[in-house]
Amino acid sequence: MEVHAFLTRVLKHAPSSPPAKFELFHWAHGGRPTEEAFGILAIPGLDPQKAIDAVMDVDHYTGNVEHVAACRSIKDARYPTTGASTDAVRFYQRVDVPLLGAIHHELVIQRLGSHQGFLVAGWDILAPETNTLSAKEGYRSDYSHGVWLAAPGMLGYAFGSAPKRDDVGFLKWKALTSGADAAAGRVLRANIEGMARWSNKRA
Repeated sequence: MEVHAFLTRVLKHAPSSPPAKFELFHWAHGGRPTEEAFGILAIPGLDPQKAIDAVMDVDHYTGNVEHVAACRSIKDARYPTTGASTDAVRFYQRVDVPLLGAIHHELVIQRLGSHQGFLVAGWDILAPETNTLSAKEGYRSDYSHGVWLAAPGMLGYAFGSAPKRDDVGFLKWKALTSGADAAAGRVLRANIEGMARWSNKRA
């Protein structure tokens, strides 16, 4: 899955200690229409295990993760679910993008172990399953991959994504590609802060 290669690219930018301020990195990859982006923020007192447990709890994203309108796990023998210790889970997600509409996809998220002092979870698109979704209910993702990195006192989030070109008109395509690149820092920071708040509230 692409997420493993993506994690390697992200780790090139990962700091060894909490950054003094929000740090953002972005880069082009593979001639794609959007850049990949990685943000990391100091979160005093962050418990890495609790943060990654929250990341894996996809059935409770709605109401806790910004702009997620629907999110539910899907039983799949390839990804057996075992409660809090879930190692990998398939799920459906729809995100409402302000002023632009909804984008949806099916993904698989998995725990990726420990790397450079970070606990890591990452997701990748399930392309065949996403392709069968209705374009009438939202733009379908052409690609979507990302990782969460948690270490004592800091949390990082990185992703690369774009909608299917045939699902959007020209103006929305520009807004969801070059426009998304311009807004990546704000989106990353908001999601990091939101995930940290949610993980701190969990038992």
